[in-house]
Amino acid sequence: MSDAPRTIVVEEAGSGALLGFVAIDSTIGGRARGGLRMMPDVSQDELEKLARAMTLKYGFLGLPQGGAKAGVLGDPECGAEGRAAALHRFAKAIRPLLERREYVPDSDMGTRGAEIQRMLESVGVPVSRREYRGDRSGDYTAATVFEAARAAAAVRGLTLSECKVAIEGFGKVGRPLAGMFVGAGARVVAISTSFGGLYDPRGLDVGRPGGEKIENSRLKEIPADIFCPCARHDSVQASDVARVSATVVSCGANSPVTPQAEELLWRRGTLCVPDFVANCGGVLGGTMEFCGWRPEQIFAFCAGPFRTAVEGLIRRALATGKPLRELAEEVALLRFDQAKRKAERPSAAGRCFSAGIALYRAGWVPAQLVRRVSKGYFDGRMPDGLQ
Repeated sequence: MSDAPRTIVVEEAGSGALLGFVAIDSTIGGRARGGLRMMPDVSQDELEKLARAMTLKYGFLGLPQGGAKAGVLGDPECGAEGRAAALHRFAKAIRPLLERREYVPDSDMGTRGAEIQRMLESVGVPVSRREYRGDRSGDYTAATVFEAARAAAAVRGLTLSECKVAIEGFGKVGRPLAGMFVGAGARVVAISTSFGGLYDPRGLDVGRPGGEKIENSRLKEIPADIFCPCARHDSVQASDVARVSATVVSCGANSPVTPQAEELLWRRGTLCVPDFVANCGGVLGGTMEFCGWRPEQIFAFCAGPFRTAVEGLIRRALATGKPLRELAEEVALLRFDQAKRKAERPSAAGRCFSAGIALYRAGWVPAQLVRRVSKGYFDGRMPDGLQ
């Protein structure tokens, strides 16, 4: 399916201090892309799982990109200067990868797009004028998590305005996601934060949440129809499944539900929309933003073609009896292979398209033209047979 995965252990020249890791799961044209996060406990195992999820995410969307993920060991709360220094040291250590675009970083947990741009420029890696312009990745991710939950709820006959929702993690994704549920009439009854959880069966004020303080570990067992894990990987394990009350699980974080837990949830009838499907909005929205799409157009696409495709995927899984994760991975890997072959052996039309994108990236083609032309392209990104 893809090139052999590899992980680079990143150390500082001279001191040998461990700075972090770059996990490359797959490549297209020798290149891979994925978020660069900053966390004090980021690990090689975590990043390898997340890089695999990126391959599946690009594959599901039919986008010609290899999957990767990277992590800098550091405290994201250390202030702008501290983050910039840590990112510069990391970038300096992996400069050859960045220069050859073997790894192309994006913002992720603990980093922002503007910081990634400055990091690249600090080590002499040029950034085109159309790169890293947007900073709404969390909003776009929240949009697909919300629409995936809405699709699964529709399949189960749930009316969103009558649903109770629990959201694990109240950051870049969880906060806007809560607002989307409330806007649809649902009650967000529980959230978790780095300072602890909050619970109110009548519904929280997500603009200024109060309510009963609870342990974050209790969030999974709060009575709710929809549960959205938007924090860290492996937060729902097999031992947790018996305590999960939700009928629908829509994954906002990468790899928040272990494979064993997903299998158990499926067996008991809980619809768990896999992470690389539910949270692909950051990739989808970022690519559309690059092509000149306005935010309202991106959100409309998520609510239209994307949600329809997810509902079709769920219905096909139920009709065939094939676990949702298994079916979604089959679709994603098939489409990844197709995208890889097409990108690495382009037709004349494909070469013209690539040349046009290069000119656009350099600022020689107007965004209005690319936005119009790209509509048909993105309409065709939704998996065949699922709309």
